[in-house]
Amino acid sequence: MARYLMSIYQPDGDPPPPEVLGPIMAELEKLNDEMKAAGAWVFAMALHPASAATVVRDRDGETLLTDGPFTEGKEHLGGFTVLEAADLDEALGWGGRMAKVLAPLAIEVRPIAW
Repeated sequence: MARYLMSIYQPDGDPPPPEVLGPIMAELEKLNDEMKAAGAWVFAMALHPASAATVVRDRDGETLLTDGPFTEGKEHLGGFTVLEAADLDEALGWGGRMAKVLAPLAIEVRPIAW
């Protein structure tokens, strides 16, 4: 089995109101339960907004800290799921199901090198 990272990209700004977000999160929980039952789910994490990020760089031995996300953009990484799958096709199947639950958000599926 290989491991894959499913990254969830979301627009900057406030999250949807609870009456919109609640049903989406309930459907995501169902999908996570299905992945767990299938032995595919490894773990998942939600992230604080990109504005909470701090970028750390080394410049000639000096540590430099910068507030905010690494790149400027209208979308950012909002969360991720790590899963195990027999191959990329299986991982993309789970990614497609997640994209349907979280539409119109984009899901990036990437093999983990380890």
